[in-house]
Amino acid sequence: MLRLYDDPISGNGYKVRLVLTQIGMPFEYVALDITKGETRTPAFLAKNPNGRIPTLRLEDGAYLAESGAILWYLAEGTALAPADRRARAQTLQWMFFEQYSHEPYVAVARFWHHLPAMSDEQKRQLPDKVKRGYAALDVMETHLASRAFFVAERYGLADIALYAYTHVAPEGGFDLARYPAIGAWMKRVAAQPRHLAITAPAGIAVKDPA
Repeated sequence: MLRLYDDPISGNGYKVRLVLTQIGMPFEYVALDITKGETRTPAFLAKNPNGRIPTLRLEDGAYLAESGAILWYLAEGTALAPADRRARAQTLQWMFFEQYSHEPYVAVARFWHHLPAMSDEQKRQLPDKVKRGYAALDVMETHLASRAFFVAERYGLADIALYAYTHVAPEGGFDLARYPAIGAWMKRVAAQPRHLAITAPAGIAVKDPA
């Protein structure tokens, strides 16, 4: 059985939990706390030398890291991953956008707000994170103003990748009320079959076995 190593607060991990749930694939779930260094132990680094979650153990015992790679591995051959060449490239375009122009600002601001206290350096950097996060949301709003979903008018991996941190952006201090198209899109995503809330338990909870 697949085994997912993840921190329940992680939007990157949520993407994987959501895909696994929506394609109906059972999996074991190992919850780790990144704030306590649980992804930096020798045992975990043996699984993923980069020390990050999500990390997925495959059925043959191999490990796969990076949320985007995991999403494509799981969704290949399903309706979530488009078969059309252009649609696949556009999906990757939006997934790259999420990782380079969205996640570093929206997700980081959210994470810092979840810390017991921000450092002085984090407080200094926060306004720039928020500014750049709004710039990413502006791009999304423009794109969604005339579309139901991000690629080919169908719900898919691009939507999952962007929904994960966007729908919890208010936890990082972002005001989504100014984005009606994003708001309508989030409702469409949440209405998909087998949708899973980011706070909902997923998988078969297990300890961190060897």
